[in-house]
Amino acid sequence: MAQTDNTKRNDQHKATLKAAHRKKHGRRHGTPHTTTLRRTLRREAPSTVGLLVDAQDFAAMRRYGTFPFDDHTVYLQQVEALLKALTAQGVHITVALFDPEDFVEFCAESGLDADTGASRSRFTAEIAAAGATVAYTGQGIDDLIPVLVSRAVRQATWEYATLLLADLGTCADCGQDIGRAAFDRASHLLMRLLETAGPGTHHLVCSVPTDNDQLLAVLHTHRDSTGPARLDSAEGAEFATVLAVAVALESRGGVVLRTSAPDSPDRVHGWRLAHGGLAPLTAGEVFNAYCTDADTGEPVSPESGVEYCAGFDIGAEPPENHH
Repeated sequence: MAQTDNTKRNDQHKATLKAAHRKKHGRRHGTPHTTTLRRTLRREAPSTVGLLVDAQDFAAMRRYGTFPFDDHTVYLQQVEALLKALTAQGVHITVALFDPEDFVEFCAESGLDADTGASRSRFTAEIAAAGATVAYTGQGIDDLIPVLVSRAVRQATWEYATLLLADLGTCADCGQDIGRAAFDRASHLLMRLLETAGPGTHHLVCSVPTDNDQLLAVLHTHRDSTGPARLDSAEGAEFATVLAVAVALESRGGVVLRTSAPDSPDRVHGWRLAHGGLAPLTAGEVFNAYCTDADTGEPVSPESGVEYCAGFDIGAEPPENHH
C-alpha cells in the first residue's frame, strides 16, 4: 500500500513538473509567447514597397500573367491600403520607384524569370539598396508619388553628372583629375555663396545645359543670424556635382538664389558661370530669366512681393588651374 501511494505521489509530481514546464516555456510551436516574439521581429524588420507611379509603367507590367492588377487606380488604392496596414503594425516602410525597363534588365542579367512575384520582390530589394526611395510617414499616395518621382530625378541627375565628370580624365598639362578639380571648385563656390547670402531660408537652383539634357539641381538651406548654413549633405553633394559639370565643360550654366526672411519680401539673385567662377547678373537679367517661360520663351508675370536683384560678389578667388 505504501509503495502504491509513493508511486502515485511520484506520478503526480512528474505531472506537476511537466505542467510547470509547459507554463514557463510554452509548447514548441504556436504558443502565445513565440507568436509575440515573431510579431516583435516582424515590426523590427523594415519593408520596401515598389511602386508603379504612372499608367505607362503599370501597362508595361500587365503583360506578366503573375501580375494581379488590371486597373492602375485600383492598384494605387491597394498599395496605399498596404502601406497603412504595415504602419499600423509598427513596421518601418520605404517606397521605391519600380521601373519596368530596369526590371527587365535586372532579370536578364540575373538569369531570373521576370514573370514571377519572387523576381519582382528581388528587384524591389535591389532598388531599395541602390535606388531612389522615400520613407512612408502616413502621407496620401497622391502626395507620395511626386516626392518619389522628384527623388528619382535627383538621383538620375546626380549619377549622370558624376559619369560626365568621371569621363573627363586628366589634364594633359598638369596630370590633375579634371572632374575632381571641377568638383572641388564647385564646392568652394557653393560654400562662398552660402556664406555671403547671409541669414534666411535659401532656395538655390543650378541649371546646366549639356549635349543630351538640361541638368537641374536644387538645394534648400537655412541660416540663422549666427552660425553656418544648415543643409542636407546629399542635396549639397548633388548641387555641387551639377555645378562642377558647368565648371569643367565651361558651359552656359547659371545659379539662381531665392531668399526668404521674416517681415521682408523674397529676394531673387542670379549668376552665370564664367571662367570657373560665378559672375553676377544684373537685376534686369535676373528679372528676364525668372519671368520668361523656359519652354516657350513667352513672358511670365512677375510674382507679387518678390524683389529681383542683381547677383552679389561672393568673393571666391579665381581657380589656380583652370582647365
